[in-house]
Amino acid sequence: MLEYLTNFDTTALLAVNGFHNLFQDALWWMVSAKWSSLLILLALLWVLLHQNRRHAMLVVVMLALAFVVADQISSGIIKDMVERLRPTHDPSLESSVHVVNGYRGGMYGFVSSHAANAFAASMLISLVFRRRWVAISIFTWALLQCYSRVYLGVHYPGDILGGIIVGLLSGWLVWLLMRWIERRWRISGGHYTRADEITMSTSVVVTIVAIVTAALCQTLL
Repeated sequence: MLEYLTNFDTTALLAVNGFHNLFQDALWWMVSAKWSSLLILLALLWVLLHQNRRHAMLVVVMLALAFVVADQISSGIIKDMVERLRPTHDPSLESSVHVVNGYRGGMYGFVSSHAANAFAASMLISLVFRRRWVAISIFTWALLQCYSRVYLGVHYPGDILGGIIVGLLSGWLVWLLMRWIERRWRISGGHYTRADEITMSTSVVVTIVAIVTAALCQTLL
């Protein structure tokens, strides 16, 4: 069973990574970049500026905590415990992997900290806003970031799945802590409007459009 899953993981990786071209190299490189979520973060901060100050500060602190928890569990504990080589560092596979811009990542890949961080943030934000299009857009963006890691050849799909599970659990646990703090210190929750929902979902759409446009320009020029 384990051998079957490993073979499936490898086959799926090579299928995604092998379907490459210059446009996709540029596109998924940008999606995977650390700065790619900047506009979404700025939109979140803008929305929080119009909320109760104590609630807004709590959301920012809890979001940072969600990142720390997800990152420490994925990179600080699981990767060193499992020691699963990334495809780009596996001697039996590295020659078959298409590498973009010379990027190979660290030695170990299970679980993906990119996936864990993205889904921890998405889970917490969706629970805080309780707005359908916020959840749909933010989770869509998280999935695109996950796909980019497989395309770049630095993670197996199984690494991504593990990271998603870690992220969802981290985000949910931090949200439970946030709810306890709100009750303990009597901090009123946020009141997010339709306008806030549009602001957040639009920031995701604009981010995607901007990256696609930039990738096209880089490819054609």
